[in-house]
Amino acid sequence: MEELTLGVGSRVQHAHFGPGVIVAVKYAQYRVTFMDHGIKMIDKTDPLFEVLVAENATSEVETASDTEISLLKILRLWGGITEVVPLGDRWKGGNIILQPGDASLKAKELPIDTFFHKIVMLRDRLRVLEQNINSHKVLTDEEKVNLQQYITRIYGSLTTFNVLFRDKEHWFTGEKGSND
Repeated sequence: MEELTLGVGSRVQHAHFGPGVIVAVKYAQYRVTFMDHGIKMIDKTDPLFEVLVAENATSEVETASDTEISLLKILRLWGGITEVVPLGDRWKGGNIILQPGDASLKAKELPIDTFFHKIVMLRDRLRVLEQNINSHKVLTDEEKVNLQQYITRIYGSLTTFNVLFRDKEHWFTGEKGSND
């Protein structure tokens, strides 16, 4: 089985440095921002390293050159590129009907494909926001981690929509065990 490389935004735990967020991916290491220890380079095979929430995992080796980051940013901003995410088979061709509580008002009907596309765009834009926070040059590491926690909570709020996705790998995941 092919080993996956964690992506930027993945939440991790290290036995010595505590909780952190991956902010860059190198060939053999991750650059991780830890709350109490700042930025550290951690070997991908470090036995003291544990994955809490994997984000943007891929089997490809990613680089984080300035040129590549700039190109990806331009493509995302101007290309309208979104990941192709399959809708669950039982929803294809369906509609969402919003029925007002007042019987004198007309219901709103929306093709589920349109609604699903909006949810996928929302998720893609949250990921871009996450990457922009991680690569921000003025924010402190503590501010970045705090903003990342808000984004994680947003993902948790969106878990209701997981029923629309065909594949579990596309689901929203928030904080495990949170009572938000």
